[in-house]
Amino acid sequence: MAKYIVKRILLAIVTIWAVATLTFFLMNMVPGGPFLSEKAISPQATAALEAKYGLDKPMGQRYLTYMADALHGDFGDSLKQRGRTVMDIIKMKFPVSAKVGGVSVLVSLLLGIPLGCLAALKRGKTLDSIISVVATCGIAVPSFVICTVLMYFFGVKLKLLPTMGLTSLKHYVMPVMALSFYPTAYIMRLMRSSMLDVLGQDYMRTAKAKGVHGFKILFKHALRNAILPVITYVGPMLAYTVTGSFVVEKIFTIPGLGGEFIGAIQGRDYTLIMGTTIFLATLIIIMNVVVDICYKIVDPRIKLK
Repeated sequence: MAKYIVKRILLAIVTIWAVATLTFFLMNMVPGGPFLSEKAISPQATAALEAKYGLDKPMGQRYLTYMADALHGDFGDSLKQRGRTVMDIIKMKFPVSAKVGGVSVLVSLLLGIPLGCLAALKRGKTLDSIISVVATCGIAVPSFVICTVLMYFFGVKLKLLPTMGLTSLKHYVMPVMALSFYPTAYIMRLMRSSMLDVLGQDYMRTAKAKGVHGFKILFKHALRNAILPVITYVGPMLAYTVTGSFVVEKIFTIPGLGGEFIGAIQGRDYTLIMGTTIFLATLIIIMNVVVDICYKIVDPRIKLK
């Protein structure tokens, strides 16, 4: 177990380095520069700004300097938001995105797992059909369409929920619904198919033959084995809720990291783009490592190599 954990951590470090390296060189290969949009800026002023931020140095030297600083958590200063570092922006904006994404993940798990189990238990019946239709719609409809529908009905027509900002519990409702709809639907499908496979095993038939109640069979005996595919999906789901929240944040005007990231792309703020990308990639990679380790905890029969 310890050997496997060390191996996964080392592989995660290599992956983070590859992402950071690729992001750095891709950003510097993009035509143009971060100061081209400045109004009436002279070549001398452009050269002075490039010298200030180290953009006039050779590519290799800039790469080594950037990687050395990144190891200490220093992603440099924002090229557009003068006087602010990239890490300061991430520290201020990411907690907002994390709250919305975290609540969305929790809602997806609390709804998707039991509904998927119920669909498997009621296979072929009306409840199963309803859950299957909802799951299919949730996978097929993109988040920005859901945002538009929610805003139109709950914000404009019924005037029940606010459509902008994130200052009260009511402001969380529509963003969380939009973000959690797809992962909830996907988890429902995963749980249904996995639970049907588990319910067909010999030990489950034995429990039924002994007269064990259906819900007890479902949630006590079958859930631990059937939930493994959901654990696998938790890593990508976290990635979806973080990156997918960028669109949702823009639509609902949420002051999170998504708006800063989109603004950085539009303004060619290279340091903010690179810092945000590396930060989010690191977060996703760490969560995938945690998921792999949780596999062994949930099911000791799994052999780790």
